[in-house]
Amino acid sequence: MNVTIREAAMTKDEVNGYVGKVVFEVEGHEAAYEMALQSDKGKEWSYSLFFAGKSGSEEQIDAVDAEIDSNDELYERLVDAAIDALE
Repeated sequence: MNVTIREAAMTKDEVNGYVGKVVFEVEGHEAAYEMALQSDKGKEWSYSLFFAGKSGSEEQIDAVDAEIDSNDELYERLVDAAIDALE
């Protein structure tokens, strides 16, 4: 899966811990995606995947979510992009 990161952001505070997002595109998909990230201490991350902007195909977002779950390299790349953007 060919992924291009368009935008990344991350903040940290005492109440919410680390909160970030990564907006990215997948080659051949109509819609862009946004991965929202949260971690209390910056070690174990939880995420949610959304369409960024306009909605797209449910089959495609499900395929991207499955790829993130199974592809550690892609998952780490997306998380690292957000961490690198820490304000």
